[in-house]
Amino acid sequence: MTSHPVDPYIFISDTLPSDPRFMPPLTNGLLGWRVFDRIMHMGGVYNGEGGACHRADIPCPLAVQMKPDEVGRHMYELDMRKGIFSHTVVTLHVEASQVLYTHRQHSNLLVMEVHLQRLAPSAQPITVHLESSFHPQSDDITFRKAPDYKEGRHIFGQTNSSEVPGGISPFVHMIWTPVSTSVTLPSDQSQCGWVFLVAVAETSESAQSYYQTGLELIAAGDLRPSHLSSWTELWLGSSVEVVGPETLNRALIGCMFYLLSAFPSLDESAKQFGGVSPGGLSNGGKDEDYLGHVFWDQDTWMYPGISLFYPKLAKAVLEYRIRTIDGARVNAQQMGYKVPCLVLVLCINESYENSAFFLPILLLFQGFKFPWESAVTGCDVCPDDLIVQQEIHINGDVILAFKQYFYLTQDLEMFKVERGSEVVWGVADYWVSRVTWDPANDEYQIKGVIPPDEYYTNVDNSVFTNAVAQCSLRFALELASRLSRTPPPEWQDIADKIKIPFDPELKYHPEFDGYTQGTKVKQADTVLLGYPLGMSMTPEVRQNDLEIYEGVTDPLGPAMTWGMFAVGWLELGEAEKAQELLQKCFKNIQKPFQVWSESSDGSGCVNFLTGMGGFLQAVLFGYTGFRVQKECLAFAPLLPQEVDELDVKGVCYLGNKMDWLVKSTEVSVTVRKPAAGSGNKEPDALAVVLNTGTTIPLLPGQSVTFSRQPGQIRKQISGSYCWPL
Repeated sequence: MTSHPVDPYIFISDTLPSDPRFMPPLTNGLLGWRVFDRIMHMGGVYNGEGGACHRADIPCPLAVQMKPDEVGRHMYELDMRKGIFSHTVVTLHVEASQVLYTHRQHSNLLVMEVHLQRLAPSAQPITVHLESSFHPQSDDITFRKAPDYKEGRHIFGQTNSSEVPGGISPFVHMIWTPVSTSVTLPSDQSQCGWVFLVAVAETSESAQSYYQTGLELIAAGDLRPSHLSSWTELWLGSSVEVVGPETLNRALIGCMFYLLSAFPSLDESAKQFGGVSPGGLSNGGKDEDYLGHVFWDQDTWMYPGISLFYPKLAKAVLEYRIRTIDGARVNAQQMGYKVPCLVLVLCINESYENSAFFLPILLLFQGFKFPWESAVTGCDVCPDDLIVQQEIHINGDVILAFKQYFYLTQDLEMFKVERGSEVVWGVADYWVSRVTWDPANDEYQIKGVIPPDEYYTNVDNSVFTNAVAQCSLRFALELASRLSRTPPPEWQDIADKIKIPFDPELKYHPEFDGYTQGTKVKQADTVLLGYPLGMSMTPEVRQNDLEIYEGVTDPLGPAMTWGMFAVGWLELGEAEKAQELLQKCFKNIQKPFQVWSESSDGSGCVNFLTGMGGFLQAVLFGYTGFRVQKECLAFAPLLPQEVDELDVKGVCYLGNKMDWLVKSTEVSVTVRKPAAGSGNKEPDALAVVLNTGTTIPLLPGQSVTFSRQPGQIRKQISGSYCWPL
């Protein structure tokens, strides 16, 4: 059995995965590990220089498995509602349970609880063995012992090398409750419990403080309750569920759980947040799952779904990019390249004639070039120099995240005070220095790039790269206008004249100059023009793009691809076709704990948050038709036949929280009442504006229902309203 018969948030099994890579990860935005694994990781802690940089392995004291003396029935349970993994063994005389969690509220803590309960009268003590694979050693950190603290063991060390020459190598301090080889229920007791704490921090003082906090929570009986309270808050603030196929509903819940686990607590500062890598915090050691680096996956695939629910978590992603500005500037400067420049030499020596020749001139790129693979500094730590030089669409991907945040929140202070505008304008300056002017065709081109489809290198005018550059330039212009700044005229000129490859005869977008129709592609690329880029095109062109590239996309390509095809078909009103493609994603979900693999055969990155993000977007932006636009949140709901209802709770727009219920023929929207004493500014009043012209005000605490049709959520404008009959 692999699922709870009643609660879709609980996944249970009487066996563990045969491949330990698919053990469930327990993470909280700062600490992460795979259940029972001897290695854990901490956000922002890397070892190795440049391309050798990877998440530093930290030994995990909770690498413990419970072994009773008696033969018993084993049950393993992942409760996504509570963020808890448990192992229960029931024998003739005892029920032994082991509970594991990374604390959601106090993110520097990991916890293991062991509980024994006598099932039959007996005068004998009952012993359960705790087999540990923990060793306080690491290939990445040279640990030393420190004095015990409050009976907890304490080790500390510094990573062996820094990300950049002369950079800082972080310290790691870890204090933990020693785990004995066994626990015993005395003969005179019917039950007994033990709690084991792990506190991890960068300084001795911080580690001691966090460990002390854990001890105090234990004494007050609030260690697990405070963890559960934080998960309760998250699920009240965001959920996506369907009434329909159980596999679809559980897949959505699993995606939300693992994605939320990768982001920091709502209660804590996100200053330590080190971004989200494709495999999350549970993976990324040496030669493992992209080394724990941050890619465009974070900004393009994971971020959009989370930002629709939690502006604070969305802002943490932007703040991570802001903290890496200096590295992005260095990346741009290091990408300077030599070009031949015609030089005319006028000779005054009579023995030589005047002549002209080509002299190599070094051109330096301006602005910011965000790294293809990022760690802490923002300098590119990708081990492949060609990718560093050519996969530059990352710059536009970063700006798309900033734009979506601004359109959802209208938080201008993020750009005026918190350096957001510096990021946007720095990327615009980079595009200015990176484009090439083609006077013959009166257009700007971007040459020598790797598109999202990484089967091709050194191509000219990748349609996605050029389009995302255009989007980021247009947002830079918009932001300059909002902040009363005069932008360089090149921004507008390039945005207007950059080449967007298009075949007028076949009416589709070639992936790049010289692309041969029918040639295999790795993943979603050109189809991203419609969503998330929102490029204007006719339904015929959109359909042609989908059909042409669907047939040549590698079936073993990364998991997020089919979700984007599904979104495209939903745009065109083809819900059943979309669902057919979305079904392909289920091959990437590994039982029993809903852990995704990058490829459908189980290979590639595990706990593949990128694929989860793409799947979530397919439903969240596909079934609802949500589009985050400059002055509205547009919607165009459409459900496939097998889905009776879509329930989306906690959509956040202009300071409001909304709950949506989409059915086959009608839609209900409820704006929640602001929490009492929240201290937040008064949210903007909203209204539903249907494409038929009907406008319906949205009043906090009241639900409105209308027939399923496209429309927009907009700021409410004073005046009379026309209500539907």
